[in-house]
Amino acid sequence: MTTLLEMREITKEFPGVKALDRVSLAVREGEIHAICGENGAGKSTLMKVLSGVYPAGSYDGEIHYGGEVASFRSLSESEERGIVIIHQELALVPDLSIAENIFLGNERAGRGVIDWRATNRRAEELLRKVGLREAPTTKVDSIGVGKQQLVEIAKALSKDVRLLILDEPTAALQENDSRKLLDLMKELQRQGVTCIIISHKLGEVRYVADTVTVIRDGMTVSSGSAKGLSEDDIVRDMVGRDMTHRFPDHVRTPGKLLMEVENWNVWHPEHGERQVIRDAAFTVRAGEVVGIAGVMGSGRTELAMSIFGRSYGRNISGTVKLHGQPVDLSSVDRAIAAGLSYVTEDRKTLGLVLDETIRFNTTLANLGAVSKGGVLNRNEETRAAEKYREALATRTPTVFQKVVNLSGGNQQKVVLAKWLFTEPEVLILDEPTRGIDVGAKYEIYTIINDLAAQGKGVVMISSEMPELLGMCDRIYVMNEGALVGELSAREASQERIMSLIVNERETA
Repeated sequence: MTTLLEMREITKEFPGVKALDRVSLAVREGEIHAICGENGAGKSTLMKVLSGVYPAGSYDGEIHYGGEVASFRSLSESEERGIVIIHQELALVPDLSIAENIFLGNERAGRGVIDWRATNRRAEELLRKVGLREAPTTKVDSIGVGKQQLVEIAKALSKDVRLLILDEPTAALQENDSRKLLDLMKELQRQGVTCIIISHKLGEVRYVADTVTVIRDGMTVSSGSAKGLSEDDIVRDMVGRDMTHRFPDHVRTPGKLLMEVENWNVWHPEHGERQVIRDAAFTVRAGEVVGIAGVMGSGRTELAMSIFGRSYGRNISGTVKLHGQPVDLSSVDRAIAAGLSYVTEDRKTLGLVLDETIRFNTTLANLGAVSKGGVLNRNEETRAAEKYREALATRTPTVFQKVVNLSGGNQQKVVLAKWLFTEPEVLILDEPTRGIDVGAKYEIYTIINDLAAQGKGVVMISSEMPELLGMCDRIYVMNEGALVGELSAREASQERIMSLIVNERETA
């Protein structure tokens, strides 16, 4: 195969930080090339250099594309040459139709008037190409995340893409949707499209990639054929050390019954006739990590949010007891006061104020602890933030750093710090390691184990079954709004969990 893209000795610096240090990358025409590395390793920065987000002249080194030296000064220039990036945060407008999103900024028009017939006809062709049967006039906000990801690929194909770059394309997808997307990449490869995939999911990398390049601390560590490459090989290059055990060792002795949820029922906040949670009941003991497994749409997040201050749903009924006594969880403030905390799956939108500092975010859920008479004590706020920065080993030179500038793993630690500062007895962790690398995951797992060792109760919602199996003492399985089974750590396996998810409802 001929080389389509070669990035030579790319160096990119920001004030006080060298993000890329002589990184080199070669991508052959027609291959699927995976780029792996920890959060903050420089993967996204490298792609922004390639695409012109960081224009020629703002970095050192050379880009050769299609046999020519390329000096892209903007995103539109790279797209004109067939380079299209799909970011982890999808760039779709929810209130517009699929067709409108596909051709946004690239409208099918004549004399300033959009040709809707041509637009919808071409959109339909592109949707068939990516395996979507939805009508082009369907609004984007009415389809799931997996289908939205396919709309993004259709949008890329509308630009006559030659090199398609996907940044964490399966981060928010369930296993079935992930596999469909990876198979689509293989189909696009057969059609002559070259792909670069950035992913933390190493099983997916090994499934789809022809070549794997690993970047660590802004430098190229390794690059070679994916054939025969094990996950342990990739992990070792990513973190710079062997990780014999993906999950930290732990010995737990769960104590007294801490939380009981009984007969919990929730209806949809907008469609009042639709019941989202049905008669849910589960328990958590002190010092125990309890998992909740289930596919996307099974009701896991809705269950967690409805318990935490009724922040989701209507006509909620049921009882939550702490230490055997019913507690009032009718608002978020009351839930926090009762001893509950909830770490959202969407840290960037709901968990953090990205443009504010670590200090600001750490104390946000418990301002009363750092204020007196309604006046915030900045020194106390700084001390609290420093305490949790040190306790959680958050990698940052100062708590005055803006959260938006942190890696995903360190952002997740700030979210955890915010809720630990409320001194909860029960923590509900919703996808606590989503979108973070294997090294940062291990650190989060260690924090979870430490919390259990302190006698806290932890509820862990995760789409990654190996994560639940590696971390939890008991696992509840959720399907279509109901808890359909309970498995001990000894009984649990991916096969038994899946059999419950597909509604066989075996007795645990």
